[in-house]
Amino acid sequence: MQQGAENSLDFSSITDPYAQREAEKYAQPIPSRELILQLLEKGGRPVGRRQIAEAFALESDDQLEALRRRLRAMERDGQLLFNRRQQYCLVDNHDLIPGRILSYADGFGFLRPDDAGEDLFLSPREMNRVLHNDRALVRVSGVDRKGRREGKIVEVLERNTQQVVGRFIKEHGVQFVQPDNKKITQNILIPKGKGGGAKKGQMVVATIIEQPTSRSQPIGKISEVLGAHMAPGMEIDIAIRSYDLPSVWPDDVVEQIKPFAKVVSEDAKQGRVDLRDVPLVTIDGADARDFDDAVFCSKTTKGWKLLVAIADVSHYVQPGSALDIEARKRSTSVYFPEQVIPMLPEVLSNGLCSINPDEDRLSMVCEMLINEQGQVTRARFFDAVMCSHARLTYDKVSAMLEHNHTKLRKKYSAVLPHLEEMYALYKAMRGQREIRGAMDFDTQETQIVFGADRKIEKIIPVQRNDAHKLIEEFMIAANSAAARYLNRKKMPRLLRIHEGPSEEKIRSLKIFLGEVGLHMGGGDKPTPVDYMHLTSSIKDRPDAHLIQTVLLRSMSQAVYSPEKKGHFGLALDAYTHFTSPIRRYPDLMVHRAIRHCLQGKSPESFYCGFPEIATLGEHCSANERRADEATRDVVSWLKCEYMQDKIGESFAGVISAVTSFGFFVELSDLYVEGLVHVTSLRQDFFKFDPTSHQLKGERTGVRYRLGDSVNVTVASVNLDDKKIDFDLVGVQGRGSLSAANKKPKKSKYKKSKSKARARKKVAK
Repeated sequence: MQQGAENSLDFSSITDPYAQREAEKYAQPIPSRELILQLLEKGGRPVGRRQIAEAFALESDDQLEALRRRLRAMERDGQLLFNRRQQYCLVDNHDLIPGRILSYADGFGFLRPDDAGEDLFLSPREMNRVLHNDRALVRVSGVDRKGRREGKIVEVLERNTQQVVGRFIKEHGVQFVQPDNKKITQNILIPKGKGGGAKKGQMVVATIIEQPTSRSQPIGKISEVLGAHMAPGMEIDIAIRSYDLPSVWPDDVVEQIKPFAKVVSEDAKQGRVDLRDVPLVTIDGADARDFDDAVFCSKTTKGWKLLVAIADVSHYVQPGSALDIEARKRSTSVYFPEQVIPMLPEVLSNGLCSINPDEDRLSMVCEMLINEQGQVTRARFFDAVMCSHARLTYDKVSAMLEHNHTKLRKKYSAVLPHLEEMYALYKAMRGQREIRGAMDFDTQETQIVFGADRKIEKIIPVQRNDAHKLIEEFMIAANSAAARYLNRKKMPRLLRIHEGPSEEKIRSLKIFLGEVGLHMGGGDKPTPVDYMHLTSSIKDRPDAHLIQTVLLRSMSQAVYSPEKKGHFGLALDAYTHFTSPIRRYPDLMVHRAIRHCLQGKSPESFYCGFPEIATLGEHCSANERRADEATRDVVSWLKCEYMQDKIGESFAGVISAVTSFGFFVELSDLYVEGLVHVTSLRQDFFKFDPTSHQLKGERTGVRYRLGDSVNVTVASVNLDDKKIDFDLVGVQGRGSLSAANKKPKKSKYKKSKSKARARKKVAK
């Protein structure tokens, strides 16, 4: 192209194949992304924004602003590259790959490509110019010594870290913030006069004013001083800011909830099925504050009728409202120990949408007819007004049904017959669960009990009883019924999908099972039934916990998606989340989709189409993971604080994970996890076998394997890194087929008898 020829490009008369799509989105439509890419491809060289506007005859201020935003979005998405001459050019997808930066504490990182291809390794040098979660354009530069594709950053597309939480440090006249999030490996330099009054050692929030480059660290200013590092509740303040968890209600949300009363209005009850005389009850934990589901069961001639009534959040949270925008942004409630960041304001989550006893509440009901074999034969949905007849806890229901507690049975005699029918129905449904092969792993949950000043007093195991399992089974049935209903109606909807294990994980799993004398059916594609048969066969083995852990780790993570991929773990072809709209945004979307169908409207007229639903699924899945990570961080901090005064003490524990750098041990009585580093195992050099989940001594043959019982001493506690280090004292016992009991190999070198005896003692 000759100089100035870019001005001669004229696409104003070209028909945009996506014009209708653009017209639906914008009052004054602009060219689609596809047409812009076509223009640049035909031009053959970089083009400025002014030339692009002229080529499409865009003149109005609104159109020019819309074009600017579109070009910036295409740049962020890696479709275009904005060069130093302020011009846009095409990205060659074969050489340049857009994606998201994943940073690791050791300084290196990876680029996760947008097209879900293989991750690219980024050296610590490359990582100097980016922070975790940034988006970048990377060129494949070669293959490293481990066979991984290695990349070089060409352009940073999007900066996603604007604030960093950490400790304020002053050393040798230099002040900086040491990030609490170990994925952010660079300290934030704080210039003089930007310290915000922070004192050395305090926890602060630093706002980044200059992002990192290949030659300089990020620079920031102190925007908030959180307080002393060990202050009560500090761990939650840190997590909220480190994970950017929305915790303050915007002004428009506060304004919207002001008119909400404490009781349901009579107008809102009109046009609904009246279930207030039906003895629906809530069954939750003793410390629960919001109740979003109530149940009722009665016997029929062919089985049972089960009602699962769910709080009607969708009545109060309308699409596009300030409440809806904020709920969508949060996606989920975040449950920290003894503190919750709710998805919805308390006037709804603990008030109008909480099914409190003896108060009228709006609900959406799933009514299921279930035969004597425990199969759902019919299900329907409807809007209702209800009144809970009792607020029950799992322990109370278990005491009445499993242990025949006389006083409780007398106190709740009005609802007891229906509870007994629920128990009979649950047993039938459990039988059906086993037939289809739904997994039922025996995992141990714990609860932190606090004393004064929010210090951990103790950590106790949570005992699951039949009441827990009963409610879980009823909720699964309602969720599955909702998924089948929306699939049948061909509605845009979010499903909860859980894909089966990958071929690679299956191969590794089968090798491991072979080493412990077990076999799983199903060939290269085992079914949930194959998993279920295996877990049933190992219940009496001493290494059952080990095998179950390996089975769990072969699973993929469940996510939200509109794709019909089923739920492998529950052995269901269709599954969604319907039963917790107070705390999960996907459930709220499912309620809206069901009501859309109940009103006789077409799938095409639903306000959220399939493309938007897919994007929403990714958003909700990411926020769910974010909430889990934030909660884990808080619990890890609290457990480290709990162990600080136990340095030097010895405890019994079980190896909970094995890595190339050592193995993690969970203390049996305290439920706290720490690391025995491989360098502390001085009697040998150890080789990591990921397939059999063990470390094996090259000289002695000593093995430390997942599930082995050991004795350890607390060596150190690092509150900043949230890490606990143990020293190995001895081995208590091993799984039935553990190779650890084998005699050590004979040394190639001559040793004294005393040294040989010492080696044998260590091996035992």
